[in-house]
Amino acid sequence: MNIIIAGCGKVGQALAETLTESGHEVTVMDKDYTALTMVTSSCDVMGFQGDCTSIRNQKEAGINRADLLIAVTSDDEINMLACLIARKTGKCHTIARIRSPQYTDEIGYLKEELGLSMSINPEMVAADEIVRLIQLPSVLEVDTFAKGRVSLVGMKIPEDSVLDNLAIRDLPSKVGVNSLICVQEHDGEVMIPNGYSVLHSGDKISVTFSMREANDFLNKIGLKAKKIKNVMIAGGGTICYYLAKKLLDMRINVKIIERDRARCKELSELLPKAMIINGDATEKRLLVQESIEDMDAVCCLMHQDEANILLSLYLSTVNPNIKFITRVHRNSYQDLVTELPVGNIISTKLITTDYIARYVRSMENSMGSEVEALYHIMGGRVEALELTVGEDFTKSGVELKDLELIDNTLICRINRKGQIIRPGGRDTMEIGDSVIIVTIHKNINCINDIIKEA
Repeated sequence: MNIIIAGCGKVGQALAETLTESGHEVTVMDKDYTALTMVTSSCDVMGFQGDCTSIRNQKEAGINRADLLIAVTSDDEINMLACLIARKTGKCHTIARIRSPQYTDEIGYLKEELGLSMSINPEMVAADEIVRLIQLPSVLEVDTFAKGRVSLVGMKIPEDSVLDNLAIRDLPSKVGVNSLICVQEHDGEVMIPNGYSVLHSGDKISVTFSMREANDFLNKIGLKAKKIKNVMIAGGGTICYYLAKKLLDMRINVKIIERDRARCKELSELLPKAMIINGDATEKRLLVQESIEDMDAVCCLMHQDEANILLSLYLSTVNPNIKFITRVHRNSYQDLVTELPVGNIISTKLITTDYIARYVRSMENSMGSEVEALYHIMGGRVEALELTVGEDFTKSGVELKDLELIDNTLICRINRKGQIIRPGGRDTMEIGDSVIIVTIHKNINCINDIIKEA
């Protein structure tokens, strides 16, 4: 596809890298020459210096040849206007990043009137992800498929777990839950395991099951599920607002620490049921005074990465049972912090990139793609996809034991008209099914791509 990205900030750069790796022809545009050259020098894209809200500039950047324009500048209004111009001028698909809470209730109307193919609010999506993590406090990540019927949950096997030194084929007899271990990371090596693979304490694994089975599975493997009642949020920004609103609706007690007095006043009006504290969340005296050690979860959502990381490191020494979530912006910190005890890492940049890349995959349906959902797990080294079985699938009705899949690929679940099937050798894939797979391969677009050619 021919794609134009308006905005060369962190998200624009991440999108350019992801989409070019997927084989798309990408042009980036920005008024700032320095920001533009940072992107063009880091990946194989065309660069155009100009105003994305200018009809003339959009035409010069190639909007008439584009299949899609993605507007991810720092300004919501510029993004919306750029998409409107692209829709009218180039008649292409458009995606806008719209972040301000003032547009939350109007987003459906705006999408229709502006002709947006998709809008994304990274802060709201991040809040949704944090809520899922808080609901399962002992896990590393939670992704959902089949309209929420199936979850892919990442976790670390604890010491003295029933899974330690257990072959995966013996899992049903030990755990007895309808679960399937799909990915294993052992000593830094990521693999798609088989029945003979052996698990060890300290391994990171991704497991599929329905959410109603989650607590049972976690309890049996030694990750005790704990009901979250008290949450502290450090930093009163936009994510904080969305998150606190969702938590309060779940009847969870919320305490917010924010340095800016004016913002505290604003939050107290927006969130009257939350406790708002004006102060610095990196001050130990304030944290002790506000009983940080009694919190069930702490979300470090301040604007400075360093402050978030320091607070998380302090929390790891206060109470190891506290669930803590750390927001990290900078690319240079991403690899470093994964080696530190900072809990779950949230990046609005990566969330935005993943959601848009997923939508771009789904846009390719007319070009042979059958992707309904896409997640990057295990630090981006594994893709988890939900694929529709199309009319051109020639192995319909063939038992799975008679199909040879490409290496390092696993079929996790089959969704047949709402019935979720944990696949065995005698099961089949039928036209119209949606199939959840995990693979280390990139650019899988249809079920045929995972079958080895005879």
